[in-house]
Amino acid sequence: MLQVTFAEMVRVLEGLGSSVPAAEAHGCLVGALCTIQHYPMERWLEEIIPDEERRADDDSQQALRLLYADTLNALRGEDLDFELLLPDDDIPLASRAGGLSQWCQGFLYGFGTGQANSGAPKEEELPANVNEILNDLTHIGRASVEIEGDGDSESEEEAYAEVVEYVRVGVQLIHDELIPAQAHRAATGEAGEIPLDTDDSQDADPSTFH
Repeated sequence: MLQVTFAEMVRVLEGLGSSVPAAEAHGCLVGALCTIQHYPMERWLEEIIPDEERRADDDSQQALRLLYADTLNALRGEDLDFELLLPDDDIPLASRAGGLSQWCQGFLYGFGTGQANSGAPKEEELPANVNEILNDLTHIGRASVEIEGDGDSESEEEAYAEVVEYVRVGVQLIHDELIPAQAHRAATGEAGEIPLDTDDSQDADPSTFH
C-alpha cells in the first residue's frame, strides 16, 4: 500500500518545479523498475525534477523516498499489493481517466529508458504476453474515456475500475517476467544489466478507452 497520497505527490512535484504530472512520474518509476533490477531513486529524480539543487531538498525528498520504497517493495514482494498512484476516487471520472493515461505514458517512457540502460530484452525479444500488454498500455496512454452526462454512472465507474485493474495486473506480470530473468542472467554471468553511474490481468477490456 502506498503511504504517499496523489495530492501530496502533486504538491511535492509542484514545489520542486517539476512539470511532470504526478501519475506520469509514478508510471515512469514503475516502468524503469520493470526493466532495471537495481534502479536507484536518484536516477528517477533526475528524470522528473530538472533542477539539481531542488532535487537535494531533504524535506521534499522524504515523500519521494517513501513512494519509491513502497513501490519497489510492492513490485518485488509476495503480497501482490502493487498499486498505481492515481487521482483519488472523489475526483471527477474524466480527470481520473486522464491520470490513468498519463500513468501509462510515464510507464512506457520509463520502460523504454530502462531498456536502453539495461540488459532487458528488446521489443522483438520480449515474450508475446509482455508485448501484448505494452501495446494495450500504449493504446490507453493515447486515449481517453468517453464520458456521457456527468460521468458518474455506475457503468462508467466500473469500466474505469476494470481498466485500472488490467493495468495494475499487467504491469506486475511484466515485472515478474523480466526482472527474475535479468537477475538469473546476472547470476550466471550472461549478458545482463548495464551498471548505472550511481552509488547506490487479463479480465478487463482496454477497448473501453478510445
